Amino acid sequence: MVRLNRIYTRTGDAGTTGLVDGSRVSKAGPVPVAMGEVDEANACVGLAIARVPAGLARGLRLIQNELFDLGADLATPAGVEGALRIVPEQVLRLEAAIDALNADLAPLTSFVLPAGGNGAGELHLARTVARRAERAMVAMAGASAPALAYINRLSDYLFVAARWVNRVGPDGDGAGDVLWQPGATR
Repeated sequence: MVRLNRIYTRTGDAGTTGLVDGSRVSKAGPVPVAMGEVDEANACVGLAIARVPAGLARGLRLIQNELFDLGADLATPAGVEGALRIVPEQVLRLEAAIDALNADLAPLTSFVLPAGGNGAGELHLARTVARRAERAMVAMAGASAPALAYINRLSDYLFVAARWVNRVGPDGDGAGDVLWQPGATR
């Protein structure tokens, strides 16, 4: 378990941060950048939780915990014994959640704009940040296959969750998807 007596340590004042194995790397390096993007995605998920139905919020809280797992995975260099890693079962759980939400939705007939109610908008924002985190994880060139699959599936989950919230709304009165209308302003 983590125990923090002080929040500031001064160890990062020179622009480095520590990894799980005790090594220090530049805060601008690919691993801390990827970790930061995952953290930002987690914060966006936290914002969405306040604006979605309770059942979906429970699932998003699980995802927040898994995003901390993902951050720990990224912060741990390969070869560290007993490291906390994303596992394929977490990816499968996301896939099952996607399928469950998607079962309530009509098939797509157009691209969906990142819009709708507040909850859907927050989920779309979290989705775009998760995609950025995925790009950062690819750029760091050390993320495991399950970690990459997890972040990829997460953005899919957040997209479907946004569509679902736009359909049901916080009280079951959602307005539905906001569809792209190609060339609508020509």
